[in-house]
Amino acid sequence: MNDTNTRAAARSATVSARISPIGGLDILSRNEVARLRGASDSGLHALLRRCALAVLTSGSISDDPRAILEQYPDFDIQVLQQDRGIKIELSHAPAQAFVDGQIIRGINELLVAVVRDIVYVSTQLEQIGGDLGGSAGLTQGVFEILRNARILKPHIDPNLVVCWGGHSISRDEYDYTKMVGYQLGLRGLDICTGCGPGAMKGPMKGATIGHAKQRRRPNRYIGITEPGIIAAESPNPIVNHLVIMPDIEKRLEAFVRIGHGILVFPGGVGTAEEILYLLGILLHPDNAGTPFPLILSGPRQSAAYFEQIDRFLRLTLGDEVAQHYQIIVDDPAAVARAMVKGIDKVRHHRLDTRDAFFFNWALQIPLAFQTPFRPTHEAMRALQIHRDRPRHELAADLRRAFSGIVAGNVKEEGVRAIEQSGPFDIDGDADIMRALDKLLQAFVEQHRMKLPGGAAYVPCYRVRTG
Repeated sequence: MNDTNTRAAARSATVSARISPIGGLDILSRNEVARLRGASDSGLHALLRRCALAVLTSGSISDDPRAILEQYPDFDIQVLQQDRGIKIELSHAPAQAFVDGQIIRGINELLVAVVRDIVYVSTQLEQIGGDLGGSAGLTQGVFEILRNARILKPHIDPNLVVCWGGHSISRDEYDYTKMVGYQLGLRGLDICTGCGPGAMKGPMKGATIGHAKQRRRPNRYIGITEPGIIAAESPNPIVNHLVIMPDIEKRLEAFVRIGHGILVFPGGVGTAEEILYLLGILLHPDNAGTPFPLILSGPRQSAAYFEQIDRFLRLTLGDEVAQHYQIIVDDPAAVARAMVKGIDKVRHHRLDTRDAFFFNWALQIPLAFQTPFRPTHEAMRALQIHRDRPRHELAADLRRAFSGIVAGNVKEEGVRAIEQSGPFDIDGDADIMRALDKLLQAFVEQHRMKLPGGAAYVPCYRVRTG
């Protein structure tokens, strides 16, 4: 089969349709519509097209950021302004998003969220762009995006559990995330994840059963993503509130600002990045005494994984770091009970400090954790991974190192940089580098870098161990 026929065979069935958006999309101005329709490949329309296609292929199992675009090369989306509101015109859209010619309602809602967030970030936040320069301004920007997305709910007791974990996990690990989600759902807790497959889908799926048994409604299954990752981690079908943050740093801040506790399942470099982000914040002196339950959990088969994570954290950040997390293996009910207990402490602390239940204003997040990190080869080489630094600063650069590997694995810009200039170089204290190299090698051997079934993983990094 020649290359032309191969590409044609890879293309899937498509549908063209004009749909009425549902899910609360506000009226758009002519200027906003014009910006969304811009034809420049580097402009807003290209971003809209990429994110919309990820939503329309919700549930796909690929983690290649370019594979979906190659599968649907003729796909396009246009936002049309009409007398009775806006219409969304889809050309050559994935047929899997439709049933008998009608777009699936949940996908329609997620598509609306894509348009809403891209419009808001590109217009409203630009008007106050000067105020986003400092730490407080960046937090205000995160708040504004979440409020515009109607994620912040007043008059509700703390009940939102953020679940982190890998998109490439074993079947036993995935089933375990569902069992934990079920126990959380039975206890009336809502779920927030990175919105993709694997450990991001399992807790939501389990919680739906727990919520149904308790006849609990409405239920929140919040997915928070960002443009660089959404194509590699398309939203899973259970997400009923999708938010697209502008970058990974604002995505991570959104998790810790709205979450009342965080649960970490087995994962790879992205999960390690998330753990280091939160621990770096909790290690900051200004946050001493702030309750924030952090539980690491998985099935019995994953015990060695968490032992390795624990060793790495203690080696790099000191044994005291273990005071900020709890490891519970193979006991979903115990995980749920511990989370309920931790969230109760959060509730009382918020009451004592008069902080909001729906947004953690009091938590101090240093600017180093908020400033977007662009993982170029130069930036990765410049990381200061040395033990003589304050622990929260070391955690910040370790987080950046993992963020760069995530980019090299699954983000289009990072993948292209690796193809052009080779792997990223990571250097630092010799013992930390040896521990990092050992941890990353374990991730590779356990297939935590990429989804299984594809070609053998080729590292996008080179750790300087001596």
